[in-house]
Amino acid sequence: MTSTPNPIETLSGPNNEANDVAEGQKPARSVTVPGEPVATVVITSKNRKQELEEAVASVLLQDVPLEVLVIDDASTDGTPEMMREKFPHVRYVRAEKSRGYIVQRNRGAVLARTGLIVSIDDDATLPSADIVRHSIAELDHPRVGAVGMPYINVNKSPEVHQLAPSAGAVYAVPAYVGTSHIVRKDLFIRLGKYREIHLHQGEEGDLSLRMLQAGYIVRAGTATPIHHMESPKRDFSRMFDNNARNHILYAWHNIPMPLMPVRMAGMTLNLIRWGIKKKYLKASLHGLWRGYRDMLLGRLDPRRPVSRATYTLSRRLYARQPMPLTEIEADLNPAGALPRLAIEHRTSRTGAGPKGAAAGLAGASIDP
Repeated sequence: MTSTPNPIETLSGPNNEANDVAEGQKPARSVTVPGEPVATVVITSKNRKQELEEAVASVLLQDVPLEVLVIDDASTDGTPEMMREKFPHVRYVRAEKSRGYIVQRNRGAVLARTGLIVSIDDDATLPSADIVRHSIAELDHPRVGAVGMPYINVNKSPEVHQLAPSAGAVYAVPAYVGTSHIVRKDLFIRLGKYREIHLHQGEEGDLSLRMLQAGYIVRAGTATPIHHMESPKRDFSRMFDNNARNHILYAWHNIPMPLMPVRMAGMTLNLIRWGIKKKYLKASLHGLWRGYRDMLLGRLDPRRPVSRATYTLSRRLYARQPMPLTEIEADLNPAGALPRLAIEHRTSRTGAGPKGAAAGLAGASIDP
């Protein structure tokens, strides 16, 4: 489809919340198929021009009307030029200063002009044209705040993650993965968005736990798996460092007393073991030191732990995921009914997405 090219929007500083909100309230424009956009696909990126090009190209083959929003965290590798040349109709917002992908994901959520946010990484692709349409339909339950869209770590194994056992029931998982999920914008904003103090990694489990406290679940999806490839530009040492630090932050912010110190000690031992197993012990130890240092020096957000019942339920989900919603619904906190999704499949087209796209996911998640 053709339309007027989008001008490049610029994020000039950290205090543009009011401007971002105003931008997010403007009418959305579909760049996939004609019609009013039903969701916004948000892709954050930094210095991965080639991977980003493949990701955007795959999204544009989806068979429902979508807004596509690329948030560039101050790339210096020619990404702006590539976006102008290859995708002039895609909404492209560039930060003048790098602030990390968690900050930019939050800004992307505010800037999104639809009520649903689909998030994929810049090194992920959608191999089937109906993935977003299929996943949107799985949000249509009053207890479902987000859907973990199935994905494959192609560089590691053919195992499909976040996949429900069947399409006939609602299955809950403890958290979604950032590279492959869809979440209601209104709920995301109401929960306070991601904690930007995490800087890099660990934000999904933290927000998913707060979502569970509010009475909503993350649903395991059944769509065709997204492909996610670990970019060769990934810094695995930094990933293990941040992974360890942010597990300590997770415990401090969320786990109720008297469980918090016990669970924090268990996490610490597990993270050390994981670092030894994956040969990133030094990075893991440094991350643990940063986490404990920031906690002891009062640099973290105030503690707002979830209830003991919510935390216990989260632990059950980690141990037995995915679990049928019918088994846990009685244990959920009362929740206000989310607006029912009035999604009409107005326009579609046939055809598969790009072939040969690969994906994979790095990093470790220690059961919190």
